[in-house]
Amino acid sequence: MEQQPFDPDGVGVANGAYFGLPFEPETAELVLVSVPWDVTVSYGAGTVYGPDAIIEASTQLDFYDPLAPGAWRSGIATADVDYSLQEESQRLRSDAARIIEHLESGGSPDDESIARKLRRVNEGCAAMNANVAAQAARWLDAGKLVGLVGGDHSTPYGLICELGARHGKFGILHVDAHCDLRVRYEGFDFSHASIMYNVLRDVPAVARLVQVGVRDFCQSEAALAASDGRIATFDDLTLAAGEFRGETWDAQCRRIVETLPEKVYVSFDIDGLSPECCPHTGTPVPGGLSFNKALWLLRTLTASGRRIVGFDVVEVAPASDVHTDAIVGARMLWKLCGQTLLSNKTPKV
Repeated sequence: MEQQPFDPDGVGVANGAYFGLPFEPETAELVLVSVPWDVTVSYGAGTVYGPDAIIEASTQLDFYDPLAPGAWRSGIATADVDYSLQEESQRLRSDAARIIEHLESGGSPDDESIARKLRRVNEGCAAMNANVAAQAARWLDAGKLVGLVGGDHSTPYGLICELGARHGKFGILHVDAHCDLRVRYEGFDFSHASIMYNVLRDVPAVARLVQVGVRDFCQSEAALAASDGRIATFDDLTLAAGEFRGETWDAQCRRIVETLPEKVYVSFDIDGLSPECCPHTGTPVPGGLSFNKALWLLRTLTASGRRIVGFDVVEVAPASDVHTDAIVGARMLWKLCGQTLLSNKTPKV
């Protein structure tokens, strides 16, 4: 069948690319890497299907973005999806689920059969990190901006490591319901609940971690956040209290952004939004940001002149009968693409 010329105002074309865009990675400014993986999720699974669901939902959005008009024309391309990651995730997930079930029933982590399963999971997660790092390195070395679509929140580790090897100091703007500062949670070296702990430990280029909307975390995470000078916490309750006392969201966004350096990586866990935006994500938590509040935070970041050097959108778990999660994920991904491209065209004084 003859293909029609690309029409941004026309019907979205299901061509296997995010947003149905026609760009190839070699010529686009921004390349999106998909990581279908959710081995270590602690509660609800399904984020392994996030990238495909977002691709499908993304063809239903309209291209005009008043906060980044025409930014997409610089090129947003979809890297080939490595579905061997999805197959390996599904294989290892059964081991991880058995480990979690064993621990939740009071079993010892030193049980021999559990220890074997744990080794397999940790080796598989390390291999996933190497795969993502190699994909990221390919496009970063070609001069591209790289965004990652997960999968669970363990998936961006390889991308952040590669950015750390190429940039001086940069900060992470981390929107999430959780701090993700646990140490080897449930025995997993690269748990989704440990991503920011692992990054702070392993990527010295990360000079600042600014956490926004967090509202479900343990005492050790709170202690680490309070004691590590690299971490700035804008937890959900404190942000709400500011609003209750009359501080505008715009003012709060400016306070948040002021804590970040000139270069910023955005790590966007969809459960940072209120649960009605992502009802099927693995661990939804009451509270959180509205979609527009999150968007205003991103807009404040780019309006400040800071540059987004990379980003991820993770923890989108689609459902067969409700499309909300994928629809919201696709639109947040679109906004992040636009703000990233815009921030890299803003003249720096």
